[in-house]
Amino acid sequence: MQRRPLLAAAALSAVTAPFAAPGAARAQARPTLRALVHDSFELPPPLLQRFEAEAGVTLQVIKGGDAGEVANKLILSRERPIADVVFGIDNALLPRVAGAGVIDAYDGPAAQRAALAPLGEGVVPVTLGYVALNLDRAWFARERLAPPASLEELTQPRWRARLVAPNPATSSPGQAFLQATIAHFGEDAAFDWWGRLRANGLKVVKGWSEAYYTEFTRNGGTRPLVVSYASSPAAEVFYAKEAPAESPTASLFLPGGVFRQVEGVALVKGAPAAARPAAGRFIEFLRSPAVQEALQTTMWMYPVEPGVARVPVMQRHAPEPRRFDNPPPALAAARARDWLTRWTRVVLR
Repeated sequence: MQRRPLLAAAALSAVTAPFAAPGAARAQARPTLRALVHDSFELPPPLLQRFEAEAGVTLQVIKGGDAGEVANKLILSRERPIADVVFGIDNALLPRVAGAGVIDAYDGPAAQRAALAPLGEGVVPVTLGYVALNLDRAWFARERLAPPASLEELTQPRWRARLVAPNPATSSPGQAFLQATIAHFGEDAAFDWWGRLRANGLKVVKGWSEAYYTEFTRNGGTRPLVVSYASSPAAEVFYAKEAPAESPTASLFLPGGVFRQVEGVALVKGAPAAARPAAGRFIEFLRSPAVQEALQTTMWMYPVEPGVARVPVMQRHAPEPRRFDNPPPALAAARARDWLTRWTRVVLR
């Protein structure tokens, strides 16, 4: 229902979903533009059809799983690219993707507009979000407990086996949350905290969907705290049969537990040159006001294009945090792989 639907098959041969323009004969005559995206990529079909008509292509959307899986597919297929353009590379994943040399620079109008600085390596920002802890209001009310006031508190016995987090090696929000803790505590203290959290019953799952839809108490699981997004409470309200005055979930903006995530779109290195003009138009399309408005209630992220307002449900139920903890980009680029190795040794040993 929200930011990360249930994962598609993780195999390299991803499930494809073509959005053909009206008229089979015309669609067959058009070249195909292949867009590799994460599973939460969703826009209204009329917008996609309008893009196809204006660009003169048939858009083939390749759902590649969680953003971390998309990065893996992009890297594994670099000798024979499976897409012409990729959406979903974020600032947490960028060091891994940039080091693999699988994307090309794009310097069109969308890359020049002063919304957010380019992510680097030619990735043009499209969405903005915040990875943060979410809590199940009903569970806390039933247990008569106040939410934890700090990350340190989560290592105490009363919070044993209460948190579920996605694996940072396979999940973009998981990696974002890891980086936030490192930015807050410092590297050694962060991994000490993770070790104590593991000893206190932390549950780790492959991706966000499993964490939110299977393990979170809101959806029948046993964990009242989950690593999710600041926009998740707004999505809960938007999809409710009868919209409640208050979301059944809430974001918990703890110091060290909030990461500012910027997702972008990029050209795939090694894709056919003939596809480049249409791929560039797709990048511009994702930064158009119509798409920037629509993505707020389809992908549950905030717009990055200047002048695009927040939709009402996001304004009311998804306030942006006042602070976040991101490590310096250069440090993340240099240390991201080592952080994953160390996290795996500390948490999954």
